[in-house]
Amino acid sequence: MEVLSIAGFTAAFARSPLPVGQDWLTFAILGAGATAHIQFTHRQEERRRNRTQTVLIDLTAVWVFPATLVLPATLAVLLVVVIRVQRWFTARRPAHNFVYSSISHGLAAALANLAYNSMGPQDWQTLTVPGSLREFGLILVTALVYEVVQVCYVGGILVLGSHAPTLRTVLGGKADNLLEAVTIGLGAVTAVLVVVLPPSVAIMAVVTVVFNRLAELDQLQDAVVTDPKTGLLNMRGWTESADRALNRVRRAGSTLAVLMVDLDHFKWINDTYGHPAGDDVLAAIASTLSGVTRPADVVGRFGGEEFLLLLPDADTAAAELAAERVRTTVAALRIPTTDKRGAQATISGRTASIGVAVFPRHADDLDGLLQAADTAVYEAKEAGRNRVRFAPVPR
Repeated sequence: MEVLSIAGFTAAFARSPLPVGQDWLTFAILGAGATAHIQFTHRQEERRRNRTQTVLIDLTAVWVFPATLVLPATLAVLLVVVIRVQRWFTARRPAHNFVYSSISHGLAAALANLAYNSMGPQDWQTLTVPGSLREFGLILVTALVYEVVQVCYVGGILVLGSHAPTLRTVLGGKADNLLEAVTIGLGAVTAVLVVVLPPSVAIMAVVTVVFNRLAELDQLQDAVVTDPKTGLLNMRGWTESADRALNRVRRAGSTLAVLMVDLDHFKWINDTYGHPAGDDVLAAIASTLSGVTRPADVVGRFGGEEFLLLLPDADTAAAELAAERVRTTVAALRIPTTDKRGAQATISGRTASIGVAVFPRHADDLDGLLQAADTAVYEAKEAGRNRVRFAPVPR
């Protein structure tokens, strides 16, 4: 991948004009802002990196993205180098990982700059209203190129190097991607400021320091409700989301279903292959459950080898179809992992017992639905496992 990046850098640099005095001044302003941002937030960044289990969104796009818009490609990449050299002291990662990540940032800046200049941007100082609309569209396209390059370059390697890749571990969660979008948006604002009113870039330095702190707080809040092994909601997070969904369904006079998914003979996996293999299985099941459910469904880890699904607006028939889909998909999984000696192994033929409870048929509150689904799971296991059972209807 690093060798392939040479072609991208070559294409961008070949089309890049030689820097002039104004370019170097703009480079110095953006570099000073980035340095202030990094130095005043390095403690926060260390804590963020230590906590994250997925892709880490680097907030320095606030400085790199404007460079792709207002500087030659050579200076945009040089700014990445200046930033990454300072980041080395907080990255705490193996050197080859850090270099690869740095190249991804530089390549994204170079190709975004190439794309932007290929579209024929205008001088921002002389823009009319119609011209500003066109320029805004070009910035959006450039932002898309900037993001797609990083996703493909980094995400592709994460997929190839993981035993059980998930969308969350490869692309980050919704909050991560929203953070990236906001960061790039702030970068576009920084670009306008550095062209129209350069001293005001100092304001963006203050804004980025505050923004970094808010990102850390958001990460802490997310950690409270997220299961670290699977990336799903933990019991606290699932219960909060499920309560809100139940209240909406109750007001609308609709139905919902709770599915409790219990992996059969999970202890055998840990005993046979080791606990890391068990973690791989849990991650694969979590990814599977997220893939076979709707966006509105609430998926979480109940604990151990048990998972919970809440399906809003699902009646008995819809719940049965969903449960059978989960059961057959789990049974068909082939999960790459390692055994106790570190050798490559594949776990297959694993099954799950699923208990189903439907609101308001089986219970009228969340605790009651959980109890009913749990009872149904035990019935499924006693009946031979690898099957779906509905909770008994209370009299």
